[in-house]
Amino acid sequence: MPSFLHIADIHLGFDRYDSKERTLDFFLAFQDVLRKYAIAQSVDFVLIAGDLFEHRALQPNILNQAKLCLQELQEVGIPVIAIEGNHDNRPYGTKTSWLRYLAEWYNLILLEPGDSASGELIYEPWDWETRQGGYIDLDCGVRVIGSNWYGASAPRAIAQLAASIQQLPPGPDHTIMLFHHGLEGQIARYQGALNYKDLLPLQAAGVDYLALGHIHKNYEEQGWIFNPGSLEANSIEESRYKRGAYLVEISSDGIRAELQQEYYQRPVVCLCLKLRGQESLEEVQEAAIAEIQQAIQAGQLIPAQAPIVELRIEGQVGFDRLELDTRKLQQELKQLSNALIFLLKYDVDSVEYATPLADDASRLQIEQEVFTDFLTAHNTYKKQAQKLAQGLIDLKDQQLEGRSEADLYDFVQTLLDFNISE
Repeated sequence: MPSFLHIADIHLGFDRYDSKERTLDFFLAFQDVLRKYAIAQSVDFVLIAGDLFEHRALQPNILNQAKLCLQELQEVGIPVIAIEGNHDNRPYGTKTSWLRYLAEWYNLILLEPGDSASGELIYEPWDWETRQGGYIDLDCGVRVIGSNWYGASAPRAIAQLAASIQQLPPGPDHTIMLFHHGLEGQIARYQGALNYKDLLPLQAAGVDYLALGHIHKNYEEQGWIFNPGSLEANSIEESRYKRGAYLVEISSDGIRAELQQEYYQRPVVCLCLKLRGQESLEEVQEAAIAEIQQAIQAGQLIPAQAPIVELRIEGQVGFDRLELDTRKLQQELKQLSNALIFLLKYDVDSVEYATPLADDASRLQIEQEVFTDFLTAHNTYKKQAQKLAQGLIDLKDQQLEGRSEADLYDFVQTLLDFNISE
């Protein structure tokens, strides 16, 4: 009974947060998954359905990470079969890539269909001497078929691939195909996704298990299409997705694919603070600190794990929203939570006040209401808004009368001192 590990979207070299520790997380997740669910489970082979790397151009240490993992599998005799994804595919017009390098020197089986436009057969069997081919028949009784990254031309390519599969010589009892593309309806804002009917020609051609990659969220369709999701979350949004690695067995009774998630992953904690517009600037800062402290006390946030933390501050504030020093607050919260990365999302609106005015309102009435609304919107001054508004009108009048700057300053100081004492 053949067994294998199906993973995708490893993204070695991920560097979005400019953190060496975060980049290392993607290697540690990959290594741990292979050790726990490939080596320890003695699977027959490992499938990588695209995007082993984050970038086409690699730093030497990232290439070494891939080498180390492939060598561990090679030492125990577990072959690794991969295809290119959109992140690590060959640039147009070139004939090599870092995946091709790994295939030639580090025992990676990189399945690449031929270019029919150049007169090549789409599917040639894997050649161990040239280390090239579009499909491979394994001793465990499984045929694995590869594909390229097709982007928007995927529906047209599927029809061509399906026709080529049907022309292959008879092979093992079970057929698996690697395909790096996503199905519609799985995540929002994803353009160019395939619909389920687009993939049916592959099933008709004899594919028993379609091993997908590309979308970083786990999903299955109709018992033959499987997408494990990325091993690590590439963003805060993705941290909410179910994802992992498929440990699969295929027999005459069908497919048993179990999603495995118990491997190394950096904890991600998402918190939200809702404001009502009544809080002062100091109270907002205190509430943000309290939100972190409560998460720690509840065990939701464990500082010893150096998690990634996002705190969203939402709602309304009774002061100019720019008065909050978000950078300083972010640093304080990062230190409190011991977060590897702390993201502070400050998405608030200042409370707006607009008193309706009669059409025949006098200039004095208009000034009074404008000043009152302006002061009421500020948390510090709103309780004395009426008196301060009258004070501003008196200040304006004194300035028009030509009073000296010293007199105007004394008036403002007296006005503020009087209202603060109240």
